[in-house]
Amino acid sequence: MRIGELARRTGATRRALRLYESHGLLTAERAANGYRHYDEAAARQVANIRRLQTVGFTLAEIADFHPCLGGELTAVCPASTRTIARKLAAVQEELDALTVLRDRLADLLDHAAEPAGSR
Repeated sequence: MRIGELARRTGATRRALRLYESHGLLTAERAANGYRHYDEAAARQVANIRRLQTVGFTLAEIADFHPCLGGELTAVCPASTRTIARKLAAVQEELDALTVLRDRLADLLDHAAEPAGSR
């Protein structure tokens, strides 16, 4: 299928598909006229790329999933376990930092609510 058909089938833009290709996540054959031609597996690959993006993975990180992009991503892809662990650690660090920030803001608000004479 050509790029326009793949874009329609997956909801991705042509620009996004070219970007995925430039990152090595998607492969297209070139016809004699220079048009890209994608096989049927490309639609699943694009769906998986987009799914991984929605949970916060960058295209560089998604490259670690490359061996598994053509299949179901319901189970952990062995090629990507370190990437998932790194992302999970980064999310946990951010949650910890946000928890500290929330607690500080709550303390400020508690102190602001105290009458001026009780401080």
